[in-house]
Amino acid sequence: MAITNKKILFISHDGMTDPLGQSQVIPYLAGLTKFGYAFTILSCDKRGQYAANKDYVKALIAPYLIEWVSVPYHKNIPVLSAVYDFYQLKKTAKKLQETNHFDMVHTRPGIPTLIALYLKKKYNLRFLNDIRGFWADERVDGGIWDLRNPVFKLVYKFFKKHEHECLLRADYTTCLTYAARKEIHTRKNIPNQPIPIEVIPCSADMNLFDINKIDPNLKKIFKADLNLHDDDFVITYLGSIGGWYLTDEMMRFCKKVANKIPNAKFLFISPHSHGEIAAAAIKWGLAAEKLIVRQAKRHEVPILLSFSSYAVFFIKACYSKLSSSPTKHGEIMAMGIPVITNTGVGDVAEIVTKYNGGYLVNDFSDRSLNDVIEKIVAGNTFSKSIIRKGAKDFYSLETAVDRYRKVYSKIFA
Repeated sequence: MAITNKKILFISHDGMTDPLGQSQVIPYLAGLTKFGYAFTILSCDKRGQYAANKDYVKALIAPYLIEWVSVPYHKNIPVLSAVYDFYQLKKTAKKLQETNHFDMVHTRPGIPTLIALYLKKKYNLRFLNDIRGFWADERVDGGIWDLRNPVFKLVYKFFKKHEHECLLRADYTTCLTYAARKEIHTRKNIPNQPIPIEVIPCSADMNLFDINKIDPNLKKIFKADLNLHDDDFVITYLGSIGGWYLTDEMMRFCKKVANKIPNAKFLFISPHSHGEIAAAAIKWGLAAEKLIVRQAKRHEVPILLSFSSYAVFFIKACYSKLSSSPTKHGEIMAMGIPVITNTGVGDVAEIVTKYNGGYLVNDFSDRSLNDVIEKIVAGNTFSKSIIRKGAKDFYSLETAVDRYRKVYSKIFA
C-alpha cells in the first residue's frame, strides 16, 4: 500500500451535519486516508443542523486524517444567498490553501466547482470533477429554478457552460451512473471522446446496514416507540421528500396498499418536512394511525429499516435523473429489503432487475400500481441474502473507495 502524503481540499455546498455528508462524503474520505491522503473538508452547514450535529461529525472524523471547516449556509434570498455562500467558500478556501498548500481539490458540482477551477488556475492544483448529478438540470427538474424567470434562465445557462468547462479542464471526472457516462460520451462538443470517466455509485456501508448486527433489545425499544405490532406489514420510505421525490404518488400508493392489506403501516424516515408528509396522507385519505414519521440519526436508520417488508421510493423520471444514484437504494438493498420504485432514474431499473431486488413501475397509473399491489398480496418471493449480495456487488463502500483510490493514483501519476 503506497503512502502518498498528498493533501486534498474537499469542497461541498452540502453540510457535513446533513445525512448526505455523513453517508456520501465522510466514509469515502475516511477510507482514502488509509492510503496516506490527508483531507480538509470545507462545507456549508445549516445553522440548526450544525448546532445539533457538529459534535457527532467531529466524532466521526476524529480517528482519521480529516480536518473540517464549516461556514454557514444561506438560502433566504434565491441566487443572492448562493452568491454569498460562494464568496464565503472561496475566501475560506484561499486561506486554507495558503496554510496547507494542497495538492488537489476534489469537489461536487455547482458552486464548489467554481472555486475548484479558480484554485486550479491560480495555484495549479489538480482537480477531480466529481459529478454527483447534472446539477443545473436538477434544479430545473426539481422546480428550484423556473426558466420562465429571466434570472434563473441566465443562471442556468451560466452553469451549463461551467459544467462543460469542468469536463474540459478537470484532471479526471467521475460520475454516479453508467447512464450519465453514456450521455456525456454522446456530447460532440467535447474533444477526444470518449473522455475517461469512472463510474462510482453512491455507496452503502455494508457494516452499518446489516440486519444481523442490530441489537435485539434496542430494536424492541424502537418497536414500542413506533407502536408497531408483530403482525404489522410495514412499507418504508427513507430520505428527504419534495422536489424530485414524488410524495403524492407515494402516498397514493400507500393508500391503495392500505385498502388491500388491513395491517399495513407506512414508516417515513425523513429529516424534515414532516408536516408535508402528514398533509399528503390527509389528501389521499390515509388514516393517521397508518402513518409513522420519524427523524433519525445515521446509526438509527438500520434499526428503523429492519421493520420493513418493502421500501418504496418514486422519483421524477427526467433528464437530470439519468445521473442520479439514490443513496437510499444501496442502503435498503444492504438490509435485504425489496424495493418498489420506478424506471427512468439512473441505473436503478437495471440493478433491480439484475439482482431480483423488487418491483418496477413504468408509470404511476392505477393499473401499474395495482399490478404491483397484487404481486405484494400474492406473497414475497424475494431473497434477503441475494438482495444484500447485490448491494455488496454494486453499492459497497469498499468498492467505491477503491475506485476513488485508482482515480487519485491516475491524477497523481
